[in-house]
Amino acid sequence: MCLTNSGLARAAAHRYLGRMNDLSPNPAPAKPERARKPDWIRVKAPTSKGYNETRALMREKGLATVCEEAACPNIGECWTKKHATVMILGDVCTRACAFCNVKTGMPRKVDPNEPQNLADACAEMGLEHIVITSVDRDDLPDGGASQFVKVIEALRRTTPDTTIEILTPDFRNKHERAVEMIVAARPDVYNHNLETVPRLYPTIRPGARYYASLRLLESVKKLDPSIFTKSGIMLGLGEERLEVHQVMDDMRSADIDFLTMGQYLQPTPKHAKVMEFVTPAAFTAYAGIARAKGFLQVASSPLTRSSYHAGKDFAEMKAARETQLARAAAKA
Repeated sequence: MCLTNSGLARAAAHRYLGRMNDLSPNPAPAKPERARKPDWIRVKAPTSKGYNETRALMREKGLATVCEEAACPNIGECWTKKHATVMILGDVCTRACAFCNVKTGMPRKVDPNEPQNLADACAEMGLEHIVITSVDRDDLPDGGASQFVKVIEALRRTTPDTTIEILTPDFRNKHERAVEMIVAARPDVYNHNLETVPRLYPTIRPGARYYASLRLLESVKKLDPSIFTKSGIMLGLGEERLEVHQVMDDMRSADIDFLTMGQYLQPTPKHAKVMEFVTPAAFTAYAGIARAKGFLQVASSPLTRSSYHAGKDFAEMKAARETQLARAAAKA
């Protein structure tokens, strides 16, 4: 290529400006890199008829789902099978955890029609097992516990054969009364996630306290031992193997029945980074250790989430308890 004198001058000017930009005290910020997902964590985009039908029903009833709000990787599979985890008390959370993709801000008023709308959707979908969760509502005097109770009561009236699993927040500074109210309504499973090891709470879950969450789950069992309790943690946030083992021991000390373990995935570049993609083999090894520690049920894989295959897991956990009770009776 041949350049004229004017062309040479323009080229020199471009090189000079490029060097000046490099020396600028305020260079354009580099985009943060996100860890590339390994093959075992990738899922296909949802496109099925069942997925679209479930989505349309959620919109029609004005319901939010944690499947969408938390960007769950299993949404395509679950919604195709007409499984959904409904999120009550709106879609705006009063906290800002470093791992969570739910919006943060000042929530709207509690919707009095929400419990019956949810129950109607459950009946229309013909659900045998439903999971209900919520955002944190630190702005409410009871943390939203009374809405959980109303939802459980509406489900019992409308679709009495459906088993009910709830996944509650920690009801910070008000969990004693909140748990009493909810346990009295008798859900089949009470789930509250510890999320990570205690060392990482200040950065990953700063608005919560590890031992307060343990006490919440322990209090469920003290109030009603027949209710199954469940909790989960994310792996890949920088936890150490022995720290995970200690969390298992803490859960068993609180008499928790069901442990879930899944891979943490960074929702956006603003959230906590993935420190490690834990291999499927490592998840299997953790599951074996957890079963040896006495959990009735364990779900441990990269794609495991709190409510993934919840209905199937509940049936297996119920059967495991019946077997356990039968063995105890035979020894007596």
